[in-house]
Amino acid sequence: MFILCLSCDIITIGDKKMESAYKLFNISEELEKLARQSEDECKEVFKRIEENALYNQARVLKAFQSVPITTTHFGKSTGYGHGDPGREAIETVYANLFEAEAALVRVQFVSGTHTLATALKGLLEYGDEMLAVSGRPYDTLATVIGLEGDNEMSLLKRGIKYAQVDLDEQDNFKCEEIKEYLRNHKVKLIHIQRSRGYAVRKALLIADIENVIKEIRSVDKDVIIFVDNCYGEFTETKEPTAVGADICCGSLIKNAGGGLCEMGGYVVGKEALIERVVQELYCPGLERDNGATLGQNQNIIQGLFMAPTVVEAALKAMTFASKLLENLGMDVFPKYTDIRSDIVQIINFGDRDKLIKFIQGIQYASPIDSNVVPMPWEMPGYTDEVIMAAGTFMEGASIELSADAPMREPYACYMQGGLSYESAKLAVLIAAQKMLGE
Repeated sequence: MFILCLSCDIITIGDKKMESAYKLFNISEELEKLARQSEDECKEVFKRIEENALYNQARVLKAFQSVPITTTHFGKSTGYGHGDPGREAIETVYANLFEAEAALVRVQFVSGTHTLATALKGLLEYGDEMLAVSGRPYDTLATVIGLEGDNEMSLLKRGIKYAQVDLDEQDNFKCEEIKEYLRNHKVKLIHIQRSRGYAVRKALLIADIENVIKEIRSVDKDVIIFVDNCYGEFTETKEPTAVGADICCGSLIKNAGGGLCEMGGYVVGKEALIERVVQELYCPGLERDNGATLGQNQNIIQGLFMAPTVVEAALKAMTFASKLLENLGMDVFPKYTDIRSDIVQIINFGDRDKLIKFIQGIQYASPIDSNVVPMPWEMPGYTDEVIMAAGTFMEGASIELSADAPMREPYACYMQGGLSYESAKLAVLIAAQKMLGE
């Protein structure tokens, strides 16, 4: 047994290790006891998450071997980036992993919203109509579409029409209403948002997406089915393109980047659609043999390899948070036993001050910028003031533990990520204690 004295706190390697970890941050005995109880109640759910991660790790390994990936793919290209073997290998891995015809994995995408917006602009032209069948899209994409603000570059200003079918009260697709709309309108693209965004609803399961795609195809064989896959990668054992989606997009500083990617996004799907998106990203006439990788290939490759394990840690952390905060009397969604299809945990505080204190606690418990005290502010692209904790190694990396909230009722916090279960668990406990005023 190894014992270290640090400012009169004892760290013991052995059975009492976690007791000392709690003491390092002065977590109360009552909260420590509740944490142990909550973690014990999560054991069966943790087993399910671990089995999911093992299967996804096997999928990733098979995709790597199908190329195969070698150290020669870690190289760097600059300028035009013509003939980058690493970029080509990465996109083959993504296409194979997502069971898609082609992939576009590029560091030139600056965010998930930029990736989604680029794809939509590449696929939609003047006079086309898009139909959102999972309700109103996330706040920043609503600005892209033109549902918020009056930006002259929005899709609506470009003459693209928009319609929406909300989910029902049980957060299921309204399949009959969707089909009826398709029978009476010429829709070019159907938009599905897998994650919940700032809506208090469930993340859509792959089975939900597969079912609505079958219903859509019974009416319209040609409409483009587009899935916003942000926050969803590796939470289940399939991705949307494996069940019939024509195209789906995500960010490399979320799940798929495994915490190692410094920038970028991906688009996977049908070859003809990918070709349109790449020309929107760069310019008409340029094909996929462009786009310097700037030394990021190894981060993209290794990040993807780590992604199933990192997502496993995030899912465990959010499951623990759900149970702990429920035991503290908070309104949480999803519940700890629910099947998850994204890495997001919602906590409804019903109180502005408690919300602010909790998010400030998450920031304090972060490895980076722990000295910063977040406050609500008017963040570009959002309709309400937003408070955000993000003490991350990569700026804006949502796969790392972060928490944010629009300052509106019911004062709900949207927490996600965690590079390791242990660090995220400690952060949740520290934030809970700050919220409780202890």
